[in-house]
Amino acid sequence: MGAAGSKLEKALGDQFPEGERYFGLENFGNTCYCNSVLQALYFCAPFREQLLEYYANSKNIGDAEENLLTCLADLFTQISSQKKKTGVIAPKRFVQRLKKQNELFRSYMHQDAHEFLNFLLNELVDILEKEAQAVKSEPETSSPPEKTANGPKHAQANGVSKEPLVTWVHKNFQGILTNETRCLQCETVTARDETFFDLSLDIEQNSSITSCLKNFSSTETLNAEDKFFCDKCCSLQEAQKRMKIKKPPHILVIHLKRFKYIEQLGRYKKLSYRVVFPLELKLSNTVEDADIEYSLFAVVVHVGSGPNHGHYVSLVKSHNHWLFFDDENVEMIDESAVQTFFGSAQEYSSNTDHGYILFYESIGASNNKS
Repeated sequence: MGAAGSKLEKALGDQFPEGERYFGLENFGNTCYCNSVLQALYFCAPFREQLLEYYANSKNIGDAEENLLTCLADLFTQISSQKKKTGVIAPKRFVQRLKKQNELFRSYMHQDAHEFLNFLLNELVDILEKEAQAVKSEPETSSPPEKTANGPKHAQANGVSKEPLVTWVHKNFQGILTNETRCLQCETVTARDETFFDLSLDIEQNSSITSCLKNFSSTETLNAEDKFFCDKCCSLQEAQKRMKIKKPPHILVIHLKRFKYIEQLGRYKKLSYRVVFPLELKLSNTVEDADIEYSLFAVVVHVGSGPNHGHYVSLVKSHNHWLFFDDENVEMIDESAVQTFFGSAQEYSSNTDHGYILFYESIGASNNKS
């Protein structure tokens, strides 16, 4: 491990970024799904900064009870405050807490990295929301209501519905989709908004992220038994439905649906399709039709031919260098090596290392507004 670390330091030489740390994570028996996602999140700069800031502030409050958020913050703090520039850290407390919290991750079986990411982000939001509620309900007796500084800015309407709290997790990852349905009889458009932390895209052989996003937003006709109940016509009608991105997130997480249930086989199969993901992505299927540019900074890769076994590794861009994280091992890779993880153009290929979760950060501060 030490040798690998010193090798990485030698490779970067005097280009080693000031104050940065590159640490591998120990595997506790099939915890690569967790390690690969944690590395991607650690190198998501705004998320890391806000998590470390949260941790520094919460330490002053006293001994808060341990939860997944404190364990993650503790792990990130541990990595960022290491004296050495490279090495290995055991995320033991975090993994123990994860298993305690969710029985899904308790076994030593192969787990899904996307399920873990989803669970983690939602869990962090729940914890932050509960903390904000606790802070709000405490000073009620002694201080006027307008003093609840960290709570939602919007007052409670009719004392029942309240504006949901926007946490720093939301500010980084949350986007808004709008589901538009147009009745073909009366032309009325019904729009329904929904929030998302990541986009799950169906994939096709020899395609690209751009074409997968186009398919995601393509118009679908609802007819026969799928007719839409139109409120204006007060009856079932043929309609056209489409999904658009109303508010693009600051960090766009794209999950490629590589595991597909095959009816005839009665099980899931891994799709090793070649799906090109660019280093710079233009997002054009937005409501405003304004192109938003994103830059790729991390890829979680599934290694293996099937869904129930295999391994996860991650590729991370840090200070214009690409790094390859495989549990305890960290090495530098060339930017051109990223394209070897697009997938296989042939059905049966010896290459089983395929991009599975992509992390893009928006370029420019225009949509970094809170």
